[in-house]
Amino acid sequence: MTLLQQLSGAGIPLLPQEPMSRRTTFGIGGPALLIRPQNREQLQAAVALCRGAGQPPFILGRGSNLLVSDAGIARPVIQLGEGLSTVVRQGDTLRCGAGAALISVCLQAARAGLSGLEWAYGIPGSLGGGVYMNAGAYGGELKDVVAEVTYLDENGDFCTASGDALQFGYRHSVFQQRECCIVEAVLALVPGRESEIRAAMEDYMNRRREKQPLEYGSAGSTFKRPAGNYASALVDRCGLKGLAVGGAEVSQKHAGFIINRGGATAAEVLQLIAEVQRTVREKTGYELECEVKYVE
Repeated sequence: MTLLQQLSGAGIPLLPQEPMSRRTTFGIGGPALLIRPQNREQLQAAVALCRGAGQPPFILGRGSNLLVSDAGIARPVIQLGEGLSTVVRQGDTLRCGAGAALISVCLQAARAGLSGLEWAYGIPGSLGGGVYMNAGAYGGELKDVVAEVTYLDENGDFCTASGDALQFGYRHSVFQQRECCIVEAVLALVPGRESEIRAAMEDYMNRRREKQPLEYGSAGSTFKRPAGNYASALVDRCGLKGLAVGGAEVSQKHAGFIINRGGATAAEVLQLIAEVQRTVREKTGYELECEVKYVE
């Protein structure tokens, strides 16, 4: 029996040939077997079936920090469904399914009069993806509010971790070194006035609209911040704004973003990234490390 037949027989929702261009903010990527578990039991079963077939799954959030190959993703892809995306208030904390959109979590925090996530409003990823990379902006990071994380480990067991065990750092968490699936996170927030929280959220959103090329597909900031400098400043200093390869272009609005002007391929984006890295290295001596994850 094929993996597809096993998953179907287990009643786990799936899309056999889903274009990843529909599942990534870049709008780029070929097809993959997309599995959409709706609860922990389906997630546990899906991961076990994939591993049993010798095809460990790739865990997809909302595709906001990814560049997917034009040929697609060779292994099965798991994206948490609505049943694993709920957000529940518990006192001054929010218990959030990893599939929840960060924007949705921010809005629910505001409605509950809980402060601490204002800076994250406008980040297009999922909560699980945010925890995985310790997402941050405007001086805030998820590590500042994450109290504990529940995940499915390499043995197929549900575990909980907190504090130093999460190994949070700049765009880093322990999950980047493990074959785990983040399932849930508890966020510890502080009481505040809803009107003030919403005003701060709108301020951050307006800053994003003014400075970032939100009108185009992208994967967010293309490069990590190098020690002692800023990637966008280095790219700008090298006169690379507007540099293009096919449909991929260094944004003229924000040099830290590579955008999909329309019809860009993953190959074109990779070529442009390499050209930017080469030019910045030759002209400034800085090595730009790509923040966007390439998957094939």
